[in-house]
Amino acid sequence: MKPRASSSEQEDQVGKAGGKITTRAEDYPQWYQDVIREAEMAEPAKVVKGCMVIKPHGYAVWEKIQRELDGRFKATGHKNAYFPLLIPQSFITKEAEHVEGFAPELAVVTHAGGEALDEPYVIRPTSETVIGYFFSRWDDSYRDLPLLVNQWANVMRWEKRTRMFLRTTEFLWQEGHTAHASHDEAQEEVRRMLGVYGDFAEDIMAMPVVRGVKTESEKFAGALQSTCIEAMMQDGKALQAGTSHDLGQNFGKAFNVMFQTQSGARDYVWQTSWGVSTRLIGGLIMTHSDDAGLVLPPRLAPIHIVIVPIFRGDDERSRVLAACAKLRDQLVDIDISPPRARYRDFLEVVVDDRDMKPGAKFYDWERKGVPVRVELGPKDLEKDQVCVKMRVDSAAGKGKEFLPTAQFVATIVERLTKFQDALLAAARQRMHERSVQLNTWDEFLRTFSGDQSTFAWCHWDGTRETEAKIKEQTRATIRCIPLPGQAETFGVAPEPGKCILTGQPSAGRVLIAKAY
Repeated sequence: MKPRASSSEQEDQVGKAGGKITTRAEDYPQWYQDVIREAEMAEPAKVVKGCMVIKPHGYAVWEKIQRELDGRFKATGHKNAYFPLLIPQSFITKEAEHVEGFAPELAVVTHAGGEALDEPYVIRPTSETVIGYFFSRWDDSYRDLPLLVNQWANVMRWEKRTRMFLRTTEFLWQEGHTAHASHDEAQEEVRRMLGVYGDFAEDIMAMPVVRGVKTESEKFAGALQSTCIEAMMQDGKALQAGTSHDLGQNFGKAFNVMFQTQSGARDYVWQTSWGVSTRLIGGLIMTHSDDAGLVLPPRLAPIHIVIVPIFRGDDERSRVLAACAKLRDQLVDIDISPPRARYRDFLEVVVDDRDMKPGAKFYDWERKGVPVRVELGPKDLEKDQVCVKMRVDSAAGKGKEFLPTAQFVATIVERLTKFQDALLAAARQRMHERSVQLNTWDEFLRTFSGDQSTFAWCHWDGTRETEAKIKEQTRATIRCIPLPGQAETFGVAPEPGKCILTGQPSAGRVLIAKAY
């Protein structure tokens, strides 16, 4: 494997599409950048340090993610709102653990309108503080609770090392914020929304995850407890794909968010926050894509089918293009959403009539990850058939298929469903094959030597000191303490043991991996 390029070098290597995609075996980090470039998903915003431009194809994927998640949030009673981008610096300092956790990443505005501000503003790194302030204005009685809001927004965290979609200075996300009358209600909300994220990752992204609790060292700054979903990328590294936090009464006390209880007493609310970001797109890329380019699960693909006309001369051209348009009209009326879906989801079909050779079109759409390619030429018209190629061969056999047109139209939803299922099955198999139980420190060191990673289930003595030593010596981190039933799916018994490093008693195995 080639030496890893620095963050700035990686940015320089992501330019105009039309180049070679490095293989995963040759250089995985460069492969990732190449896929993004060739699929025209995004490019570095070099004039703004650490930021990126999300191009139309990449943003269309984000819109699909938004739509799917937004429906789930609203189905659980949450409503969308919007809060200021600029947060008074004094707000950030009100919760001690919170400010300590975010201080190195803050971008601060000190001047505006040509004058120094009386109080600096922080560009939103997250919104617990400002939303806590407004919750204090909205809540007076138990009758006002629960408060259930979500915000789709951008945030800024001044990252030293950036990688497109995975970690950038500015990124897009959603952040849910809720306030409750009791800790039990807040904890139920935390687990409910973690479940929403986990189900979305597996059902829509075709990306299996492990659900668990973060250690004290890794929890969100200011939270009592943080829960997460962890996904395995193709190189064996973990990606934290979503988090849901129990904030306790910490922010309620900091911003005096109080309510009158049913008994007439005054008490502080119990709050939660939860969020996912555009790093989901990075996870999508690294879960499914291959050496030929981007692979998208049908339920998140902005384009499901591309129809490529094959012809010679103007006479064939008009006949073939008319047939392509007719086929497109037949397909776009098909609803591919599951039964009782909140929003209907129709097939998105493109007829590629660009003045290019068919081979160049095939190459272009393959790299953009379109699930189905249809080729249609004069001979196909004579036989009333279409030539069908799935983006991933394993989803529908090897190579191309010639199908009667009516059969293709009648079975397209089934084909896309099998495609989606095949991607999830492949990702699950990879996660299981690359998950190991380690019992000795020597085994652990061999497993995580160099840049290697996997999902390792290990005993840990529960101390910050041991956690820090594991990270210092191997760069691997405790990704989560699995929730009940999660470890068992990997054949890991929930039994006590001895810490892999210290030999001290351990209540159960935790998930350890190197991570993005």
